[in-house]
Amino acid sequence: MKNIASRENPDFRLLLRAQEGKRPAGERASDPLPVALEGPHLCSSWLNAVGQPELVFVDEARLNQPELSALAARVSGDRVRVCAPALFKMASQVVHGQGIIFLVRAPQPVPPREIAENCLWLDRVQDPGNMGTLLRTAAAAGIRHVYASTGCVAAWSPKVLRSAQGAHVALSVYEGQDLLALRGALRIPMLVTALEHSHSLYGADLPQHAAWVFGNEGRGVSATLLEAADLRVRIPQSEAVESLNVAVAAGICLFEQRRRFQPA
Repeated sequence: MKNIASRENPDFRLLLRAQEGKRPAGERASDPLPVALEGPHLCSSWLNAVGQPELVFVDEARLNQPELSALAARVSGDRVRVCAPALFKMASQVVHGQGIIFLVRAPQPVPPREIAENCLWLDRVQDPGNMGTLLRTAAAAGIRHVYASTGCVAAWSPKVLRSAQGAHVALSVYEGQDLLALRGALRIPMLVTALEHSHSLYGADLPQHAAWVFGNEGRGVSATLLEAADLRVRIPQSEAVESLNVAVAAGICLFEQRRRFQPA
């Protein structure tokens, strides 16, 4: 373990840049982005699914708490940095800091040449809370692959990470995708939610495997993707509101499909 008492410490500066969504000086844009995972739940999820982080930052005032000390003990000692409380507070992105932050690198999975299993396609989803909820919902529904178009909020940004609550490590998230170009890789039907020229979700002949497409919070799925869909579905609802939140709509659709093909 090493103690850190100054914000000018090189490791601490790396953490601050990661919290700002910035790379270390001199790194290429193609290099994996440094990501800060804050809190025992996210850190434990990373350890269990991926392995060792690059660095661990622990609040000196909380180092003796059983949960934090147990987490720190699972990491190689030369990666642990013990921060003065005021310094840790400076790096924390939450109101009540949780005492531990992992510095990791965002995975950059390579999309498969052929897509033949259930997956989630996100078209310009911009709200971090929605993105995180969509990722968490997909993982809960048993989906393992998420394709996010250019124009989506960064999937590994701090707000998305907090909203997803560890779902990232259960998923392969492919960012910056041209979804229309990716259409040619599909070996399963492409399903889109739409109000017009669509079938009721509950009466539609849903396939066992599909690429589910959900769109921008205000504009929905793009017209080009709507035209490319094999099936359009709508969720029957009261006329009291015009539409559902995108993450809510995804949850209803994904779990309706799961109910049909994976009954409890």
